[in-house]
Amino acid sequence: MENLPNLIKDLALILFVAGIVTLLFKKLKQPLVLGYIVAGFLVSPHMPYLMSVIDKTDIKTWADIGVMFLMFSLGLDFSIKKILKMGMAPVISTLTIVFCMVFIGIGVGHAFHWGRMDCIFLGGMLAMSSTTIIYKAFDDMGLSQQRFAGLVMSTLILEDILGVVMMVMLSAVASGNSSASDEMIGSLLKIGFFLVLWFVVGLFIIPSFFRVTRKLMTDETLLIASLGLCCMMAEISTAVGFSSAFGAFVMGSIIAETVEAERIIRITEPVKNLFGTIFFISVGMLVDPQIIVNYAWPILAIVLAIIVGQCIFGTAGFMLSGQTLKTSMRCGFSLTQIGEFAFIIASLGLSLGVISNFLYPVVVAVSVITTFFTPYMIRAAVPTYGLLERHLPRRWMRRINHLGTAHQQTAQEHSLWKILLRKMLVNTLIYTILAIAVTAMMLTFFLPFSRTLLPHWWANGVTGLLTVMMIAPFLRSIVMKNNHSEEFKTLWTQSHLNRPPLIFTVLVRLVIAASILFYICNYLARFANAIVITLAIVSIALMAMSRRLKKRSIRLERVFVQNLRSRDIEDEVLGRKRPLFEGHLLDRDLHISDFLVPEGSEWAGKSLKELELRTRFGVQVSSILRGNRRINIPNGSALLFPGDKIQAIGSDAQLSNLNRAMRSEVFSDDPEIEKREMKLRRITLRKGCQFIGKTLSESGLRDVYDCMAVGLEEGKESLSPIDPNYRFENGDMLWIVGEQDAIDKIEKQSESLVAAT
Repeated sequence: MENLPNLIKDLALILFVAGIVTLLFKKLKQPLVLGYIVAGFLVSPHMPYLMSVIDKTDIKTWADIGVMFLMFSLGLDFSIKKILKMGMAPVISTLTIVFCMVFIGIGVGHAFHWGRMDCIFLGGMLAMSSTTIIYKAFDDMGLSQQRFAGLVMSTLILEDILGVVMMVMLSAVASGNSSASDEMIGSLLKIGFFLVLWFVVGLFIIPSFFRVTRKLMTDETLLIASLGLCCMMAEISTAVGFSSAFGAFVMGSIIAETVEAERIIRITEPVKNLFGTIFFISVGMLVDPQIIVNYAWPILAIVLAIIVGQCIFGTAGFMLSGQTLKTSMRCGFSLTQIGEFAFIIASLGLSLGVISNFLYPVVVAVSVITTFFTPYMIRAAVPTYGLLERHLPRRWMRRINHLGTAHQQTAQEHSLWKILLRKMLVNTLIYTILAIAVTAMMLTFFLPFSRTLLPHWWANGVTGLLTVMMIAPFLRSIVMKNNHSEEFKTLWTQSHLNRPPLIFTVLVRLVIAASILFYICNYLARFANAIVITLAIVSIALMAMSRRLKKRSIRLERVFVQNLRSRDIEDEVLGRKRPLFEGHLLDRDLHISDFLVPEGSEWAGKSLKELELRTRFGVQVSSILRGNRRINIPNGSALLFPGDKIQAIGSDAQLSNLNRAMRSEVFSDDPEIEKREMKLRRITLRKGCQFIGKTLSESGLRDVYDCMAVGLEEGKESLSPIDPNYRFENGDMLWIVGEQDAIDKIEKQSESLVAAT
């Protein structure tokens, strides 16, 4: 008999143990991530009493794939437009928290005399709170609908994005030979260049690809195509010096802007869960009890640093972003743990061979401890605020709580100059990167190829001409775009003092475009600088006057903008976008939240008038989302069905009560599910039977006995349908369908009546 490969044996072992352990953790209402880590420890060589994994190399490969798919899934949940709409508040809080926690982690590492890279990676790990654990804690505690929970989740999204950037920077610092500051600056420039290039090119190509193939895309083909794109970008990312996880995140972020994003998230969820489980199990396999015992004091110090640091700097970060002290404390106290991203950073350090072996199990132990304390820290925020309120002077409390309101009022005021400069900066950055990318490709790949076909100077001339033609729309946009915008014209006419700086912005962009042309000409022709500059300026002037280039540029921009907004357009059509008035509610204590009517809800089939949601909870239902249909301002006769999403307006307390009632008022599981099996039975109507002389509707077979008549047996090959006006006679053979108890009831009653006659 053929033996199974070790990989299959190892997978069978780890998945079986993980299934048992996670069922236990589900019963104990603990995060499943901890269950996976415990399962990994149980199948590791550090647990000699059980079977252990045979080939760690294969598991490590699968774990690396798990990291890639986890980052791809994270990218699918990330939306550029969503982040931009958050405003500056989450950005301020996130930057404050991340930088403070990084320095705290580095300080703790230095206090125990650890190596330089151990300290740097520890700082990166301590800066990353766990999105999974916090989301699970909010959901279990019924806090998901409260305003502070939304602020925390926004911050966690930005933390994950900074975590991706941090991974790239840590890779560069770990592998570089120059100083850390030089590596970081170079990494940031490299990240910025490739991010803009990939997003612009990706948002131009990927949505167009899905739009063209939409009619051919089944779930199976869409799964293969999306995972193929993920792996392709991972390979490209690795080829240019980044990690595969970073490339997977970028592709996920690009696909997140497509119409197919929601469908891709759904169909890739099982793949992510499988490989993600293997990754977290591989984390648990590195837990060494002896190391945890030897490093008990550092573990305790790191736990205290996380809890105290997040309570202080997390609260301070949210206060700086304009929140009240109470809201800031609830946000800061919620972030007192590390989780999955810390494991990914630790895995990166181990794969690069730059951190010590003890750091991984130490971080896992810290994660387990801080996860255990997370619900208690969330609950402790309000009592701690009450303690401060009682002991701090009222004048201080009043000023602190009013800081948020003052900040929010001024943050939304933008001058024309700020709007114009922001537009110019984004436009110039994007088109400059595109022009540089095209130029680099032409000079690197096309020029050597053309020299194999043409003489040297002819090849240079053809390459230069084609390159200039390809980048001409981009250069024209750099120079001309926004020169006729409303902001530019308003500033030009308002004051003569505005005209010199406006002209200066045009000249700066002209210099940028001329520099690109100068480089191309100088690379290919080696002309004198004066001639090259003259040619560049003349070429740019011709481009600026070309209507054909203008049309090409506008057409490219329209395709890009359409691809960028395609998912928003779909959300607006299908009613999945949140209403615009949400951010303009006059009462700051009111906000809008979504609630999903669960399967088996007691509310299903009832109207809003019967449920009396406004009377019971004080909330108002603004919309009901049902499939592809949206019912705005529903009246009292509107019915609710399982799977409906209702949008309700109210305060934190009112929405929490509504959420609690909706989740609790459901039908319990049927304890006698086995008795619900449907049976088919033939009964013979004998003299005295209660059905004789009655029609089907008069018999009460369905209404009284909960059974259904299938037909009459009349000696034919198939059953005869029952005429509604037919009256049953003695000797009729009736076939009925129903539950066993219902059929037994009919038979017993019939037998008793027959016996009585």
